[in-house]
Amino acid sequence: MAEGSVSAAELETAFQKFAVHGDTKATGKEMNGKNFAKLCKDCNVTDGKSVTTIDVDIVFSKVKAKSARVITFEQFNQALTELAAKRFKGKNKEEAQQQLYGLIVGKEPTNVGVTKVAKAAAVDRLTDSTKYTGSHKGRFDDSGKGKGKAGREDIADTSGYVSAYKGSGTYEDKVKD
Repeated sequence: MAEGSVSAAELETAFQKFAVHGDTKATGKEMNGKNFAKLCKDCNVTDGKSVTTIDVDIVFSKVKAKSARVITFEQFNQALTELAAKRFKGKNKEEAQQQLYGLIVGKEPTNVGVTKVAKAAAVDRLTDSTKYTGSHKGRFDDSGKGKGKAGREDIADTSGYVSAYKGSGTYEDKVKD
């Protein structure tokens, strides 16, 4: 291979990482259309001008088998060859392919847009258990940790001879008088 070129093993590693993303049953040998579109977006293959998400979907449909929903690594290479010609116009086929491979190699799927925990003054005020009053105050201990079921409902003391007897353990005191 020429200097600065990308090996097939490096490209296949990136293919496998994106192929298994979001699917616990995936083996990494085949990639679905959603993950192919994610690869193209995360690796900046789609630029919004020369290559759009629609182009990516069309190329995916073109290279996959008629009844299949996934592509193999060989079909993936065919798709990248077609996208390279669109993305890098004016360059020869080999240069365009190597530049496209350079965008993909070494990349992994990103989790952009994952929901983060809100940190706002209003949220802090609403979740501060020291400011709770009434029946809700009994749901938390002094450190602010919830008491669970014990804090939500009255649990009867069934330790006496008669269940739910409120004067449990006071018989001896009454007899002595």
